[in-house]
Amino acid sequence: MNANLPTGASSDAVCPECAEGGSERQSWGRRDFMRVMAGGAAGMMGGGALRAAPAEAPRTVKPAEDMIRELFATLSADQKTAMVRPWDHMTDGMPTRLKTHNAAPLGKKLGEQFSKPQQELIEKTFRAILSGDEAYDRISRHGKWDSSGSFEGNGIAIFGDPSGKDPFSWVFAGHHLTLRCDGNSQPNTAFGGPMYYGHSANGHSDVNVYNDQTREVMSVFEVLNEAQQKQAVIVGSPGDGVGALKAKLVEKPATGVGYGDLDESQRTHVAGVMRKLLDPFRKEDGDEVMQLIKTNGGMEKLRLAFYKDNAEKGNDRWDAWRIEGPGFVWNYRVLPHVHCFVNVVGQA
Repeated sequence: MNANLPTGASSDAVCPECAEGGSERQSWGRRDFMRVMAGGAAGMMGGGALRAAPAEAPRTVKPAEDMIRELFATLSADQKTAMVRPWDHMTDGMPTRLKTHNAAPLGKKLGEQFSKPQQELIEKTFRAILSGDEAYDRISRHGKWDSSGSFEGNGIAIFGDPSGKDPFSWVFAGHHLTLRCDGNSQPNTAFGGPMYYGHSANGHSDVNVYNDQTREVMSVFEVLNEAQQKQAVIVGSPGDGVGALKAKLVEKPATGVGYGDLDESQRTHVAGVMRKLLDPFRKEDGDEVMQLIKTNGGMEKLRLAFYKDNAEKGNDRWDAWRIEGPGFVWNYRVLPHVHCFVNVVGQA
C-alpha cells in the first residue's frame, strides 16, 4: 500500500457517520478532473477518440488561496486558538489535516465563532473551489446542507500558516461533506487530502442532488457487454468511509473490469461519466488529478466494479460503484443514500 495512505483503519458499519454531529472520519481524495478527463484520457490511451472539452471563460473570482490568506489576517487570538492547528498536528496516528469529517471539523460552527464579514469571506472561498453557481447549489444540497441545516452550521479548520510561503490546508466540513484548499501544499495528493460528499436522500430518487451521477453510473454498466457485466458484478460491499478507502492500491486489482480492456466507445463513455462526477469542482484541481493518474500508469490501470448487497438484487439497483487502481479510489455508494469517498495520490 502507498505510504501516504492511512493504515490500521477498520471497516465501517452501515452508515455510522450519518448521525448528526458524527465523529471525524479518515479517507482520501482531492481535485476536479471532470473536463480534463477527456483530453487527458485521450493522450494516455494512445490515439483514442476523446477530445478535450472547450476551454471555459477565464475565472473572474479571486483565487480561494488568496481569500484564505485574507481571512487568516482577520483572525483574533481567540479564533486562532479555536480553529488553527500546526501543519503537522496529529490525531489517531495520522495528520489531522487529512481526516474527513461529518460535522464542523473542530467542533465549532461558523455561526458560533465568526463575524458576518468573516462568514461571507468563507462562503466566497468555498464558492471559489467549485465550478460555479450550479455546483454550489448541488454541494450545498439546495442550500439545506443536510443535517448541518445552514451554511452557518458547517465549520472550517486551518492547518499551518497561509500568510506566507509555509504549507497550509483550509478544511471545510459539515454533514456529508469534507472539501479542502491547500495551494498544493500536500505533495502528490489530489484535493489536498480526502474528499467526501453525500446526500441523505436515496441515490435513485429524483430529490437526491446526485441523482444524475447515479444515472451516469448505471449507464456505464449498460454499455458493457454480457461477459464484462458478469465480471464487473460483485456481491458484497466495498466498504464505506474508512473501510471504502482502505484499498489495495496496487497495479491491476483483481476485481471488476479493467478500463484498458474496454473498447474505444466504452472508454469514451466511461471518461465522460467520470467528467460528470467531478463537474462541480474547479478545473485546476482536475489538472492535478489527471497528472497523478498519468504518473501512476494511466487510465488503463483503473478497474470498475459494481456492488450489490445480495445476489438476488436486480441490476437496476446497485448499492455502490467503485473505480480502483494504483493510487486511485473512487467509491460512490448509492444506497441507502449517497456517500462518495475519493482518494487520488501519486505512487512513490
